[in-house]
Amino acid sequence: MQTDEKSLIERAAKGDGQAFSQLMSAQESRMYAVALRMCGHHEDAQDCLQEAMLRIYRSISGFKGQSSFSTWVYRITMNTCLDELRRSKRRKVTSLDEKLEAGWAPADDMDTPEHHALRAEQRRALERAIALLPEDMRSAVVLRDIQGCAYDEIADILGTNVGTIKSRISRGRARLREILLQERELFDRANV
Repeated sequence: MQTDEKSLIERAAKGDGQAFSQLMSAQESRMYAVALRMCGHHEDAQDCLQEAMLRIYRSISGFKGQSSFSTWVYRITMNTCLDELRRSKRRKVTSLDEKLEAGWAPADDMDTPEHHALRAEQRRALERAIALLPEDMRSAVVLRDIQGCAYDEIADILGTNVGTIKSRISRGRARLREILLQERELFDRANV
């Protein structure tokens, strides 16, 4: 752990709001990305992000440094999302309009509208497929394939062993392939 981060954690644990804000500003975008992928909806992700920050604020004095601070933050964020999913038991899909409102834009301005629409539909299909995964597989796949976390970090975040994580990721990817094969024409058109 970096000295600056350790100092900020100690100050935040003593109630220093500015130190806590600095810690959270360094983590917020990754926390939101996890929440959005887990919840699949902008508003739900924002709610989970706020709830996770509240949980972190309330429990930061209990942070023992047994893992990196970012891993600890991920674990709290992931648990907050899982709690929300269990409570709501509803699956939502993010619309293109919501993404545009949130500031998303296509990477290539020279792209044709047809290709842009196809990629948008492929993303929606993938988001729907991810939302259909069981929570344990979804958590592992999102953290590995979307957030790029290492296996041991995922195991730490989710409180299980690396073998279980690898199994969940493998089964989750296989399930995603099965789901997406039902929309094969959508992905075959990309090669045309």
